[in-house]
Amino acid sequence: MNKNEAREFVEKYAENNYSEASHQAFQEWLLEQPMEDIQPLLDEYTALLEKHPVHLPADKQLFQRIVNSLEEKEKMPAPKVVPVYSWKRRLAYAAAAVLLLFAGGTYWYQQQQPPQPANQQVVKAIQPGGARAVLQLADGSTIELDSVANGPLAQQGNTSIIKLNTGQLSYNAGASTKGATPSWNTLHTPRGGQYELVLPDGTKAILNAASSLRFPTAFTGKERNVEMTGEVYFEVAQNTQQPFTIAVNDMDITVLGTQFNVMAYPDEFNTRTTLIEGAVMVSKGAVVKQLLPGQQALLTKGEHVFDIRTVDVEQDVAWKDGRFVFNDNIQGIMRQIARWYDVTVEYAGNISNKAFIGDISRTERVEEVLKMLELTGKIHFKIENRKIVVMP
Repeated sequence: MNKNEAREFVEKYAENNYSEASHQAFQEWLLEQPMEDIQPLLDEYTALLEKHPVHLPADKQLFQRIVNSLEEKEKMPAPKVVPVYSWKRRLAYAAAAVLLLFAGGTYWYQQQQPPQPANQQVVKAIQPGGARAVLQLADGSTIELDSVANGPLAQQGNTSIIKLNTGQLSYNAGASTKGATPSWNTLHTPRGGQYELVLPDGTKAILNAASSLRFPTAFTGKERNVEMTGEVYFEVAQNTQQPFTIAVNDMDITVLGTQFNVMAYPDEFNTRTTLIEGAVMVSKGAVVKQLLPGQQALLTKGEHVFDIRTVDVEQDVAWKDGRFVFNDNIQGIMRQIARWYDVTVEYAGNISNKAFIGDISRTERVEEVLKMLELTGKIHFKIENRKIVVMP
């Protein structure tokens, strides 16, 4: 396949008028292209957006971010923990990304087709997660936040707990909390849940699915200490006299005032701390590292050394804004899907380790997310009640 044939294929793909043989030839052609030829492909795609505005979504920004990510990886030194991939494999990632983007054309087409019976009807019953959480008070009693009305919920010492009209949970500390012994509360989100919390100092925390945050009802000591599991995005209120510390797994994070994300699920292979603004310090034992905005500290289970790397922070915090931004193999993607849709996942056959790159709304039903992944032609799914079977 030459460049002209590649352009013709892209246009036919957008019109849903292509053969599997040409599809395969296009993938093989793309893998052989040097990096400088990827940008012209983006320009061709932009032209198609203008030519087929109904059939193709406006994915130019996503494609550009993929290109920027690949360029950034080439500039970076070899990481300590993450393996260094060859250019051919990186281009394979780009190919997967391109196919995800072009799949948008056929997505509109398939939406117009009659609904599929049996298996597809079962998939439609699996809805995305939402604002669901349980608050555990100091005495062990619990409040299911998604089922209670807005307004005052409880009193913990001099601190009032209020469910705001925005759906946030807010802790309003009284004026006489200084010197008092605070009680501890814990916010839990289930699989398929997400919740936003405003702590007594004004710090905002957003919990992703299957996460928890344990915190005092008033910050009265020399430090503001909290404990977490799962994944939490923080916007810490600045207070130079009272550092904010997070205990997660067997490491600690210390900040004065900043925005960052911590991912520490037990079924993941590492803990990731990603800094958006400000500065944080991560520590494990005697090992202490400071992050700059745009950097991520990765700590692999069983290791004692942090891998500090520059990343696309949007990928790590997109979840809080209601989006999946994928750049991972199918196993990593399915762990995210399982937590958000509260499903189990099984694998059948020889599953590829190739990365899938894409940007998909978390408000979509799971069938739509899986359909977009299937349109790459590299992976297939079968739904059995609340179980997703992944097949090559």
